Amino acid sequence: MRNSDSKLGLRLWQLGVLAGLFVAWHVLTVPGILPPFYFGDPNKAAFFFGEPLKVLGRIWNWFAGGDIYRHLWVTLMETMLAFFTGTVLGLLVGIWLALAPTAAAILDPYIKALNAMPRVILAPIFMVWFGLGMLSKVALGVTLVFFIVFFNVFQGVREVSPVVLANARMLGASKRQLLRHVYLPSAMSWVFASLHNSVGLAFVGAVVGEYLGSSEGVGYLILQAEGVFDINTVFAGIMVLTAFALALDWVVTLVEKRLMVWQPRSGETERI
Repeated sequence: MRNSDSKLGLRLWQLGVLAGLFVAWHVLTVPGILPPFYFGDPNKAAFFFGEPLKVLGRIWNWFAGGDIYRHLWVTLMETMLAFFTGTVLGLLVGIWLALAPTAAAILDPYIKALNAMPRVILAPIFMVWFGLGMLSKVALGVTLVFFIVFFNVFQGVREVSPVVLANARMLGASKRQLLRHVYLPSAMSWVFASLHNSVGLAFVGAVVGEYLGSSEGVGYLILQAEGVFDINTVFAGIMVLTAFALALDWVVTLVEKRLMVWQPRSGETERI
């Protein structure tokens, strides 16, 4: 009962902070409520930062009129494909190199060089290779997701407890059994830690790709709004993308809870 009350209180505080931010945004941008101490012209604040009621109205019109669904579907598909493809590749390559130290030593400088490269500069190359369609945006998103997952998996596998590994080998565990029952469980907590960051980066890849060349997607809508200085539509697109990024992160959290039920919660080992 106490735990549920604390969660409810936390949610109320979070909603209160969100409401406070919107109220502050409204008060600071609507002309006439406060004196224009930050701009000489009272209308400039709304021009640069938008008005929250108009932003919410734009979002409502998008969904009520159905204009957003086609663009949102394209962006979500690009994001999901980049997210899952980058995660699978990072998981496989991370496990392989963690279990193959010679290959890891040979490829180490190349992996570091690729990771240090600003991935955004690859977007024009991907558009030349894969065209202006969905595939070029997915490729850019994969490069952003892959390295986060790869480094976390690589580290997670290499930090397997030597005692656990030695005991499993003494009991006659095969390489496949070691991978399934020792290495993968050790890496899973690192994987899910990386996935929460990868969700946002998958959206970044999709939206940046749409910025550079597309005819549909939420990034395309934002780019069109920027071209006519429609700041309310820009903020509306940002809020829609943020909401769906949070929804995808919530799905990752649910999957994490289902797959990591074996992991003791914080403080349980101390109580035991």
